[in-house]
Amino acid sequence: MRTPPVKFQALAATVAAGVFLFATQTALAQTAAPPSTATRPAKVLPDQTSVPSNAPPATTGQATGEASRDPMIKKMNEDEKQKVDTKGK
Repeated sequence: MRTPPVKFQALAATVAAGVFLFATQTALAQTAAPPSTATRPAKVLPDQTSVPSNAPPATTGQATGEASRDPMIKKMNEDEKQKVDTKGK
């Protein structure tokens, strides 16, 4: 009877080791329980805890604090915009 070549024996040993490791990991994963320290969401939400402000409600007419632009700068911006519109960048 002939003995199998060395390559076949190495392949068989590698496959057997892989099957053994896979089976061990699967068995450990099935027996180990997940940690029970995770917090669960509350079934009843708590009441609002923020305190209302005494400030007046915001209005749409309120200014943002931006100062009006200098007319010279405004003209320069319009000129540049027109250049870009006609010539491109």
